Amino acid sequence: MSPRTLPGARDETVGSASANVSPPPVPRPVPATRGRRRATGLLIGATAAWTLFLGLGQALSGRWWLWLLPDLAPPPAFVAVPALLIALSGAVATRRARRWLLPVLAVLLAAGVGRAGLHWGALVPGGGPGPAPAGALKVFSWNTLYWDTTDDPAAFHRHLRSKDADVYLLQEHLTREDGRHTEIDRLDRLRAEFPGYHLVARGELVTLSRYPVVAAPEVGPGRPPGPSSSWRERFEWHKVLRTDVDVAGTVLSFYNVHIPVQLDIERSWLSPGFYRVVRDTDAVRKEHYAALLRDARANPHPLLISGDFNTTPAMGDLDGLRGEFRDALPAGSSFLPGTWGSEGLPLWRLDWTFTDERLRVHRYALVSASGLSDHRGQEMLVSPAD
Repeated sequence: MSPRTLPGARDETVGSASANVSPPPVPRPVPATRGRRRATGLLIGATAAWTLFLGLGQALSGRWWLWLLPDLAPPPAFVAVPALLIALSGAVATRRARRWLLPVLAVLLAAGVGRAGLHWGALVPGGGPGPAPAGALKVFSWNTLYWDTTDDPAAFHRHLRSKDADVYLLQEHLTREDGRHTEIDRLDRLRAEFPGYHLVARGELVTLSRYPVVAAPEVGPGRPPGPSSSWRERFEWHKVLRTDVDVAGTVLSFYNVHIPVQLDIERSWLSPGFYRVVRDTDAVRKEHYAALLRDARANPHPLLISGDFNTTPAMGDLDGLRGEFRDALPAGSSFLPGTWGSEGLPLWRLDWTFTDERLRVHRYALVSASGLSDHRGQEMLVSPAD
């Protein structure tokens, strides 16, 4: 028979067992593996390199001729690169590195948004302008890529007629032979295809208008070429063709623009001549931009500036125009407004349209070239502001 346990007596056996139970061990942080540390180091290096690239671009783009080459990067990369680095940091970086790496990358992403050239307003339903009024002008601007010399002429002119524009701003009325731009004359065919239109042509630029052209002032650096000048002199000087058009008693100015491309792709990147062309072309580009700005600032008429600028949203060359005139993009619906590159997904916006506050843009569309050019066309509906 077991001994009886008295009330209030201690159970020595239970007390001893409780005293011997140790608390559960505190888990220690698992050290980062060698692969994770290596991946973190690569991410930190990539972040530093991208920060340096953005900083140098902000300081040098539009100011130093050599930066024209880094400026050739596809504009969407200014959003895509930091977004990719953010995703990789969240997946493979160490916890300690993520604490500062993610905020830094968020700042770089915000800094790149403006240089990516994306149209964020296209994501907002109903965010565009209202319907165009009766009598709004349809304008079509297009770099034709050597006119019809590389295409079926019938298909080329059929494409132009299908736009049914009131004003056509066309670039590259020329061909290319032996690596050099060469003169052509297709104006008689153009007049036959567009009866009743008024035509102005200088150098490689051609403007067609359903309405009378009342003036075509010279716009360019220095003195214009004389009557005895060669076609090449006229071609190099005339990169802006201004036509003043009388539309029901209101004069509107249309600037047809083709800023020279900044490099010669047929030269080797390893040759001194390649960089000499970039340096010399940068000086010429600046002269044409300055001449365009001087004339547009002094113009008393409502105006539209459109064409192939060979300039991306990330480049400082456009700062003057963007600072004083309005980009037509808010009237468009393209989130990625690329105009040059692959026909399926052009990544570079090289073609632009600007207006002043006296001209409203009701529609802005980037349209396929139907295989006739490597540039998409710009279609606009515009009207004078009240």
